[in-house]
Amino acid sequence: MPRRYLLDFEKPLVELEKQIEQIRELARDSEVDVSQQLLQLETLATRRREEIFRSLTPAQKIQVARHPQRPSTLDFIQMFCDDWTELHGDRNGGDDMALIGGLGSINNQPVLLLGHQKGRDTKENVVRNFGMAKPGGYRKALRLMQHADRFSLPILTFIDTPGAYAGLSAEEQGQGEAIARNLREMFGFQVPIIATIIGEGGSGGALGIGVADRLLMFEHSVYTVASPEACASILWRDAAKASEAATALKITGKDLLELGVIDEVLSEPAGGNNWAPIEAGNTLKDAIEKHLNELLGLNKEELLEQRYSKFRVLGKFIESNNFEEIQENLPQITE
Repeated sequence: MPRRYLLDFEKPLVELEKQIEQIRELARDSEVDVSQQLLQLETLATRRREEIFRSLTPAQKIQVARHPQRPSTLDFIQMFCDDWTELHGDRNGGDDMALIGGLGSINNQPVLLLGHQKGRDTKENVVRNFGMAKPGGYRKALRLMQHADRFSLPILTFIDTPGAYAGLSAEEQGQGEAIARNLREMFGFQVPIIATIIGEGGSGGALGIGVADRLLMFEHSVYTVASPEACASILWRDAAKASEAATALKITGKDLLELGVIDEVLSEPAGGNNWAPIEAGNTLKDAIEKHLNELLGLNKEELLEQRYSKFRVLGKFIESNNFEEIQENLPQITE
C-alpha cells in the first residue's frame, strides 16, 4: 500500500495513521490477532477525517484539488474504458503531453475523451508540464473534437490545470488564439459535450476544453478565473493573502452551483478522491451516464439551443445607486 501524503490541515490524523501502520506491520510479522484494535483505530480515523473535510475553507479545498495523489484524467479513463486508444499530435509538428485525448466507450457508447494530465512526481510533472497545455495541446484537442463531431461521438473532457502555459514560446505560438478558437468551435459542435472539473480548473487553460452542455465538478475541486495567489498579488500586491482571495473568488462547487456556473457537484469520499479513487471513479461514471443519456435524447437543434441558452444567462450583477456601498464590497487595493 503506497504511503499516503497528508496535507497540513490533516495533521490530527498523522498519529492515528502511524498507529494503524504499526499495527498492520505487527499483524504481518506475527500471528497475533489485532483485527479489533485495527478496526477501532480505522473507525476513529474515518470519523475524524469526515469532521475535517466537512468544514474545509476554500483555501484548503485548493490544497485537496492539488493533491499529488488525486486521480488524474488517465486514471479515470482507465477506470471507465477497457478499449481506450490514445491519439497523438496536433498535425502541425507537436504532441503536447499536458493535454491527452483518444477514443473509448462507456457502456458500449463510443465517445471521445480528452483532458489535462499532471504527473505524480517531479520527473513526470516536467514531462507533462505540470498539466499546463501549450497552443499545440489545444490545437490537438480541437482536432480530436472535430473528429468526434464528424463521426457523431459525444465528447467528454476532464479539467485539471492551474492554467494554460504562459511562457514566451506559448505566446509566440498563439496561445490566446488557440484557446479562443476552441471556445468558438465548441459552441457549434453538434454532439453532446460533458466537462468535469476533477482537480484545478484554472483560467483560460480550463476554458479551452470547458464549453459544455453539462459542467460537472467534484466537491473538493476548484474553478477560478485566476489562481488565488495571482489574484492576491494583483489586488493586494501580497501573495500571502491568497486565502482571502480564495474566499472572495467564489471558487468552490457550492458557490458555483448557486451562481449557476456549474450543473452538478459530485460528492467525494471522506478525505477526498485520493483516499478512495475507485469510489470516485464510480461516482463520476454514474454522473456522466446520467447526463449523457439526457443529452442523447435531444436532436441537434435542441442541443445547440440549450447550449446557447446556458451560456447566455451566465453572469450576475448588482444594480446600486450608492457608490460608497459598492466600494465597501470591493477588496481594498493597496496603493
